[in-house]
Amino acid sequence: MDMGLANKIVVVTGASRGIGLAVSQAFVAAGAFVVAGARNNSPELGALEDAGSALFVAADLATAEGPRALVEAAAARGGVDVLVNNTGAVATRFGGILSVTDEEWDAALAVNFMSAVRTTREALPHMLARGGGAVVMIGSVNATLPEPNIVDYSATKAALASYAKSLSKEFGPKGIRVNTISPGPVSTDLWLADGGVAAQFASASGATADDVVASVSAGAPTGRFTAPGEVADLAVFLASSRSGNTTGADVRVDGGYVATL
Repeated sequence: MDMGLANKIVVVTGASRGIGLAVSQAFVAAGAFVVAGARNNSPELGALEDAGSALFVAADLATAEGPRALVEAAAARGGVDVLVNNTGAVATRFGGILSVTDEEWDAALAVNFMSAVRTTREALPHMLARGGGAVVMIGSVNATLPEPNIVDYSATKAALASYAKSLSKEFGPKGIRVNTISPGPVSTDLWLADGGVAAQFASASGATADDVVASVSAGAPTGRFTAPGEVADLAVFLASSRSGNTTGADVRVDGGYVATL
């Protein structure tokens, strides 16, 4: 299926691994050129560069300078047609909400929310100059399913969803669509690596990481985590002309993990 993305310039944040890498690979497969921002490169992203389909930009997206440098690199390439804000991190807070310090709140806001605010602010003028574009926010089901043991993550993802909705209202008339994807647990290092979320929950409960993964998987009607490529395919669709009248939407990819409407 032609997504109408051939030769489009796509900026992806947090692009070197996990969902961001899958998003980068999916856009390249759709014919786009990816300007990929992350603190560190990866062999998989390097392979896209070697093939002439991507440009890696070393940038800390949690700072004010990182988003600017990333979008400037895309502008030098020709502009920005699509932005996928994927940068994010989660820390478990087993000491309770009152244990979360100002510094921890600031860090969560910087990486999960302000990274998207700043990158979007830098990218939008370039989209307007090209007559339109699309922004896809990678959010989380925790925006509407907040948990006390990830309180700052949940709150920042809720802020991201609200920000995306506001953007969609202002920039829809100007040809820029803004949508959010809210994944449930995804089979990436964020969850599954040594020291990842599963291991952290296991350490706190006395279970094993495999036990945690099995328990979380059982909470979804499909009985499994979402694959990164499933999130990526939706990002490509939402950025494409195939979803040309979709804006302000928040689409869950969670295997039915959220049981409410």
